[in-house]
Amino acid sequence: MVRVEGGGYNCPVLGMITAIDEEGFIITPFGFVEGLKTGDAIYKEEQGMGIGVSKAMLGRALNPFGAPIDGGKEIAFSEWRPMLRPPIAPMKREPIREVLATGVRAIDSFLTTGKGQKTGIFAGSGVGKSTLMGLLARGSSAQIKVIALIGERGREIPEFIEESLGGDLTNTVIVAATSDDSPLMRKFGAFAAMSAAEYFKDQGYDVLFMMDSVTRFAMAQREIGLALGEPPTSKGYPPSVFSILPQLMERAGNEKGKGSVTAFFTVLVEGDDMSDPIADQARSILDGHIVLNRRLSDQGLYPPIDILSSASRLMYNLINDDHKDAARSARRILSLLRDNETLVRIGAYTPGNDKELDNALKIKPFLEQFTSQDKPDKKAFNDLVAEMSAIVCPEKQKGSVKK
Repeated sequence: MVRVEGGGYNCPVLGMITAIDEEGFIITPFGFVEGLKTGDAIYKEEQGMGIGVSKAMLGRALNPFGAPIDGGKEIAFSEWRPMLRPPIAPMKREPIREVLATGVRAIDSFLTTGKGQKTGIFAGSGVGKSTLMGLLARGSSAQIKVIALIGERGREIPEFIEESLGGDLTNTVIVAATSDDSPLMRKFGAFAAMSAAEYFKDQGYDVLFMMDSVTRFAMAQREIGLALGEPPTSKGYPPSVFSILPQLMERAGNEKGKGSVTAFFTVLVEGDDMSDPIADQARSILDGHIVLNRRLSDQGLYPPIDILSSASRLMYNLINDDHKDAARSARRILSLLRDNETLVRIGAYTPGNDKELDNALKIKPFLEQFTSQDKPDKKAFNDLVAEMSAIVCPEKQKGSVKK
């Protein structure tokens, strides 16, 4: 870390040495460099890349350096944490065996998440990633929430707080680096937020970490890498982008003798193309993926989670046999409905020809009503599963299916 002092209107400018050779070094700035000139003084900062952490962060919105952006007073920090830290050592990780209730029925029932799991939310622009994040933040059973807003529009920060979170930042920390910030700020905003989450994990808390979005984090690294002369690869992303994603994502998890960090990372899928290189790389690192479907959103179904295209790799390690049977039945019903949708819509299917499809068509409105919600569901996890089972496996329940 260095500080450049000169005649620029925004001096001093903080920067980071990102490349060194025999003739000198390259400084990547954290801010604007207008006004700087040859001969300006450069000083080495005493501390490297880090963020101050304490419980006083709860309820606050901060920039990547831990400075308040909410107009409140400065925060008294109890510890200094480096932003770049190694992930939890493999043999120090606890197996993921405990369910984390999210308050989102489609996730809890069909894509069950465990404490310490890392999951991606994949969607195109305007499909509802931020609103789903708000649902997760308000409905999750996690004790602490840390939310990283990386590369967002400036107006979206207060909107997210007021609309998605209902203005309630209780037990919540927001770390924001907006789209007009330098690529270095956007890159280290994600690492700063993860360091804050690790601080609370080390205190024994179960932490929900959410980041929007991985794609803009990758774009920031692309700008840095290309400026340093890295060769572009797929879609212009340099190799460092694909190595930096696991450095961030693998820091989530359970650690023996401590708490957990359960992570949800949103991935902006350009043109709804799931083969996008960032989406493809993220899916290979994460423990599950939730795909938001624009077609479902257009039909007015919210959250527009495409259950058939989504998966939780740990779900079947976390749930009982009855839940497994109900989830499999639901997927079978949804698959039948998808495969025969065109026939049904044009009137080419005659009821009575396929009893299984007839049953799926009968259950469809109840299933859609169950998975649609605009506020968190506060039911106990087992009660939610029982409700889902009564819809998709009515033969196992007493009485008929109820709306």
